[in-house]
Formats: sequence, structure tokens, C-alpha cells
Amino acid sequence: QVQLVESGGGSVQAGGSLRLSCAVSGSIFYINVMGWYRQAPGKQRELVATATRGGTTNYADSAKGRFTISRDNAKNTVYLQMNSLKPEDTAVYYCDAVIVGYNYWGQGTQVTVSS
Repeated sequence: QVQLVESGGGSVQAGGSLRLSCAVSGSIFYINVMGWYRQAPGKQRELVATATRGGTTNYADSAKGRFTISRDNAKNTVYLQMNSLKPEDTAVYYCDAVIVGYNYWGQGTQVTVSS
């Protein structure tokens, strides 16, 4: 059984920073892509950033220049460093891991940015 546990969410003022972490445990053979998505109230879940095992990254336009995704393959952990946060970044952030073609999701961590 695969489990994803996120941490690092919280409340910050606009312009502040947060670092999210997501650790994957369980029956893991190979994690291809790890990523972060977010869902604001009343909106659909959207991509924030992804990173392949080889280090290729992809960002949503809203995250470019402010957020940095990284992963530690030895620890099966993915991080999201978020700088210059804006109120519109307020959402529940979900970690995602693609393992043998299946998507696994974390339980989500709340990020709230006040103006």
C-alpha cells in the first residue's frame, strides 16, 4: 500500500514563503513523476509543478519564477518551495506520485495567504 504524507502548509502574509514536503512510503518500485496540484474553493484542481525522476520540471504559469519543485529520490520525497506568495495562492495543495502508471494522492495541506 502506498501512502503520501504532506506537511508544511500554513498561513502566511502576502510576500511570505512556505515549503511543502511530501513523503511517499509503502510498496514502491519506481516513482516516475512527482508533483503538486492545488484546489481553491469552488475551483477545479490544477497543476502547480511536476518533476520527473531524472529532474525535468514543469510549472504552471502562475508558479513560474516563484515556486521551485525538487525531489529526493533516495527519500521518495518531493518538495515545493513557495516564495512571494499571493492571496490567490490560497488553496489545498495535494501531492501526487505516479507509480507504475498509477496516480497516488496525498490528503492535502492547506495554504492560506492573507493580504
